[in-house]
Amino acid sequence: MNAPTPLSRPPLHIKMHAADNVAIIANDGGLPAGTALPGGPVLVEHVPQAHKVALEDIPAGGVVRRYDVPIGYAVRPIAAGSWVHEKLLQMPEARSLEGLPIATVRPPALEPLTGYTFEGYRNADGSVGTRNILAITQTVQCVAGVTDFAVQRIKAELLPRFPNVDDVVALEHGYGCGVAIDAPDAIIPIRTLRNISLNPNFGGEVMVVSLGCEKLQPERLLPPGSIPLRDERTLEEAPLDVVCLQDEAHVGFMSMVESIMRQAQGHLARLNARRRETVPASELVVGVQCGGSDAFSGVTANPAVGFCTDLLVRAGATVMFSEVTEVRDGIDQLTARASTPEVAQAMIREMAWYDAYLNQGRVDRSANTTPGNKKGGLSNIVEKAMGSIVKSGSAPISGVVSPGEKARQKGLLYAATPASDFICGTLQLAAGMNLHVFTTGRGTPYGLAEVPVIKVATRSDLARRWHDLMDVNAGRIADGEATIESLGWEMFQLMLEVASGRHKTWAERWKLANQLVLFNPAPVT
Repeated sequence: MNAPTPLSRPPLHIKMHAADNVAIIANDGGLPAGTALPGGPVLVEHVPQAHKVALEDIPAGGVVRRYDVPIGYAVRPIAAGSWVHEKLLQMPEARSLEGLPIATVRPPALEPLTGYTFEGYRNADGSVGTRNILAITQTVQCVAGVTDFAVQRIKAELLPRFPNVDDVVALEHGYGCGVAIDAPDAIIPIRTLRNISLNPNFGGEVMVVSLGCEKLQPERLLPPGSIPLRDERTLEEAPLDVVCLQDEAHVGFMSMVESIMRQAQGHLARLNARRRETVPASELVVGVQCGGSDAFSGVTANPAVGFCTDLLVRAGATVMFSEVTEVRDGIDQLTARASTPEVAQAMIREMAWYDAYLNQGRVDRSANTTPGNKKGGLSNIVEKAMGSIVKSGSAPISGVVSPGEKARQKGLLYAATPASDFICGTLQLAAGMNLHVFTTGRGTPYGLAEVPVIKVATRSDLARRWHDLMDVNAGRIADGEATIESLGWEMFQLMLEVASGRHKTWAERWKLANQLVLFNPAPVT
């Protein structure tokens, strides 16, 4: 028997909790007025796919409940069978950071998951890379054009001679000068770039291109002792490898380019001598993130990632979830899951810092929900937060990573980052991420040159249309063709294949990569 086409599927609505009074419509294209929902009301108007339908009459001022959480209050009566969208909802006040549950949830200990391995690159500092990349750090945006020109030549002329090196990337950013370099918060972009330069996928081969006159001097970016040594040399014997474009030895543009290429050869030779070796799955450092979210994000992709997160934690790996403004409205859930009161307080401090940062710029938290999010059925940030948090699974939160800092422990970590896709990805790179998982419902051609990105579609329609951009179709869960658990296991196995270099993600195949974006709360001068 042939499987039903999307247009012939019976009406399907998804209710997240028994106490909810709304559900989302799962059918491609939505459902027209007059459609009778199985066990539910008859639609009184067309409801688009992923958007909410009222399952019962909701009076003016009544609670609209999804995930068993009030996501808003009806601004006027809403009849059963009606389309429930953002214009009908008044958003709840933000949860206070006072009086939160602190480390109150004690889930049963997860059974260790042993015997799973991947083929990775062991580094001198004990970390493990999933790729073998030469990264060229830049101290300032002024050198970006010269560095990019040199990198293109390195790829064309040098890289073919070093077949064990996966790629050469320039760590381009917009920082380094024209900023208040001594402002207290300037440490955030500085340590971010420093720790990205030391990401496990770069094998400890640190090379820097400097202009010469910038505020962020190389020695400030990477002071002595910040780079792990590969051998028994002292720091005096292993100085920072810097190409300074303003050096008098450089006469003309091509002299600068050739200097960068000459210095790159030594790094390429050492990287080329490295070989993959079998390492336990505990060496994975996975960043999880969502972007271009829709109402399916919290139904299909993010719950499957959450199940996979639990598998990774059981295997001893590190998993980071992030995006302050996307989880802020669920802070009570997070502090309750903290492994210790100290971890809970650290999360509260990060949320309070970001609240103050937004208030300083007079930014309302409701601004987080984009036009695309709303078109995808997410009415406000409260609803979005509930779907975002489920990426973290059910394990206790064992630590907090501040912006730009390096993760220094295993387990489930909260990495405090803005919700912007590329700032979040940049900060997770700084934390030591060697594999990235990105879920999307609306679709975004997100990619990072520095780390493999596994893209997960929340809907089958998106997976079909973007068939050569999405690595996993979580829409099969809504279609009844997979379960959260089965897809979670599938992603776990895929991660091991991608980490081993046996499988390339679509972003890698197309070489999709966006510029790094440093989070810079310090003032510009």
